[in-house]
Amino acid sequence: MTPFTFTRQNRSPRAVAILICVYAALIALVVLFDAAWWLAGLLSLSTLPALWDIARDTQAGLHLDQDKLSWFTGHRTAEIALSDIDHVRFDTRWDFSVRVSLVLASGRRIRLPDESAPPHMEFEPILQQAGMRVERHHFTAF
Repeated sequence: MTPFTFTRQNRSPRAVAILICVYAALIALVVLFDAAWWLAGLLSLSTLPALWDIARDTQAGLHLDQDKLSWFTGHRTAEIALSDIDHVRFDTRWDFSVRVSLVLASGRRIRLPDESAPPHMEFEPILQQAGMRVERHHFTAF
């Protein structure tokens, strides 16, 4: 098995464009529709984590080799031996996002951070090539 590495940078053109659109909409609310400036300021607070990630250019990613699966997001890292993983579970949520969970032989579940996981259509065949069992669950509450 060839090692697989996935890395994502938070300072992407898409993330910057989304923030620009959000701030433009908030400014338009104040200027065009006479919304209270404090209300727009309050709404802009929800964008601060994304703004912080873009300013710091944090990265997230995952590495899979013959022995272990490791992932990182910002300064947090974790790894687990492949022998400890019973199967990998892909849960499609109602918003069509896909969450990836590692189900250990002990029954414990570890959810991979969304920003660390590669696109599920790319990740599933790689896990299967590594000899791991993959389960898909659609529209569940888990």
